[in-house]
Amino acid sequence: MSLPHAILTALLERPSSGLDLTRRFDKSIGYFWSATHQQIYRELGRLEAEGHIRALPAEHPARGQKKAYEVLPAGRAELARWTAASQDPKPHRDAMLLRLRAAAVVGTAGLETDLRRHLQLHRRQLAEYEEIEKRDFPPGEDSAQTRLRHLVLRAGIELETFWTQWLTEALAGLPAVEDGPRPG
Repeated sequence: MSLPHAILTALLERPSSGLDLTRRFDKSIGYFWSATHQQIYRELGRLEAEGHIRALPAEHPARGQKKAYEVLPAGRAELARWTAASQDPKPHRDAMLLRLRAAAVVGTAGLETDLRRHLQLHRRQLAEYEEIEKRDFPPGEDSAQTRLRHLVLRAGIELETFWTQWLTEALAGLPAVEDGPRPG
């Protein structure tokens, strides 16, 4: 996924200013695709220059007023093209997995504390996702758009569930390799 496509998606959902987009990224899209305020503003400029979005006319023009943007037909077409295109899955890179592999060689000193911290963070994120699910996806709402948004959230819930289970298993198995192998 790329930032321009995330921005086009967000703007099609609701025309917004750069600041509003940053806030929305922090509360929704940012759970699976993060971007800084500067990255969003830089991309807004590119998308506007490419004719994919335009700044909405201000109701009461004033100096320093936030510009709100909307998606133009070319931007919708680009998002539709990108959505329909085939993409291969990206390899998963996680430093914790590499650290565990290294612990098999050099020992696990200090690793348990960080595994516990990661477990706490994943449990917290899982609880947040489950709260969002209760709040935003009550039983009975079954539009195609709602189902797709819910599927994205379910992916987050399933990933956090995986990590909490896996980290619990890793912590349970950690003492068995406490010192690691010794060079011969």
